[in-house]
Amino acid sequence: MNTQENIASDITASGVYKTVTLEEPLTRGDTLITSVQIRKPVAGELRGVSLMDLGNLDVVSLQRVLPRITVPTLAPHDVAKLDLADLMALGSEVAVFLLKKADRPVVYPNS
Repeated sequence: MNTQENIASDITASGVYKTVTLEEPLTRGDTLITSVQIRKPVAGELRGVSLMDLGNLDVVSLQRVLPRITVPTLAPHDVAKLDLADLMALGSEVAVFLLKKADRPVVYPNS
């Protein structure tokens, strides 16, 4: 494994990134997006968003935050086009990131 692969593996293992496979892929030009990596946000990336709204998976809040923390970057109009199951999957990962590590297994046993 090269250094880049080691870093990517360490980041994924640390819980900073989660990969969500989309049930309904997004099309952006000639590109088909089948999975999205979501990164744990830092406080500054949550500016202008209520943590309560984000924890409640408010669609408007997710449209503001997901473009800041996804790879490939999902624009607000991409988020608006997501299948509801995919939006819930991405939103659930954001909600898990809001919890302390010690509380995650209690609330979300499979994370």
